Amino acid sequence: MRDFAAGVGYLFQGQRWVARHGRWWGFGMIPALITLVGYVAALAALVVWSGDVADWATPFADHWTSPWQGLLRGLVVVAMVAGGGLLALVTFTAVTLLVGQPFYESLCEKVDASEGGAPPAPDVPLWRELLVSARDSLQVLLRVAGLGLLLFAAGFIPVVGQTVVPVLGVCVSGYYLTAELSAVALQRRGIGQRERLRLLRRRMPLALGFGAGVTLLFLVPFVTVLAMPGAVAGATLLGRELAAPQPEDEPEDEPEDRPEGHPGTVAEQPVDFSKE
Repeated sequence: MRDFAAGVGYLFQGQRWVARHGRWWGFGMIPALITLVGYVAALAALVVWSGDVADWATPFADHWTSPWQGLLRGLVVVAMVAGGGLLALVTFTAVTLLVGQPFYESLCEKVDASEGGAPPAPDVPLWRELLVSARDSLQVLLRVAGLGLLLFAAGFIPVVGQTVVPVLGVCVSGYYLTAELSAVALQRRGIGQRERLRLLRRRMPLALGFGAGVTLLFLVPFVTVLAMPGAVAGATLLGRELAAPQPEDEPEDEPEDRPEGHPGTVAEQPVDFSKE
């Protein structure tokens, strides 16, 4: 529980950091605003054109009588809009991080500098950073989609689907949100995705504490925009702890030199052969 509480604490520390650095809070909101505008426009277009798409997708219902034709195509429209909204919710953070890579790189660097011990900037072209981020985000989204389908199916199990599954859903979303948000800080330290996930698994309560809080915040799209800079700042602070050497990783201390004749040492004694 201590690690879980520490993870939640990093979320609040990140929000507090951007509150103290208002310019960086506004700077960090720019990518989220850009992504939000794009998503709103795409969803609006989906709503406007969903009727035509439903007609095109169900040509077999052209000769159906009322109300069956309208009912079927209405269900298709609802499914399309609901699916588009769910897809937007699931991918919003990944797309925002991809769009805002240069912004969040600068924000992460500033947080590191304010805390001390900042690593040198990676000598990698921006296009390569974007390519790596896109690849890593796609891999994470595929994993989330697979687990999401399993949880969706489990949601139909009586009692379990209404109690355990929602909690597992928050945990899964939180874990991978933590992986996404801490990627900027850990990439700056030369830690690839596989190693990042290993570090998060090793400190699972810490990752879940931070990620669960972020997940609950990000359920509201406009809150996502406001909280994103603080989430990145908090993930940077969390990433610093993950990247720090752990006690089990440190080499054991060499045994101190003991004085001659100390127990556990073999003192050099002359051998008296006359007693044999």
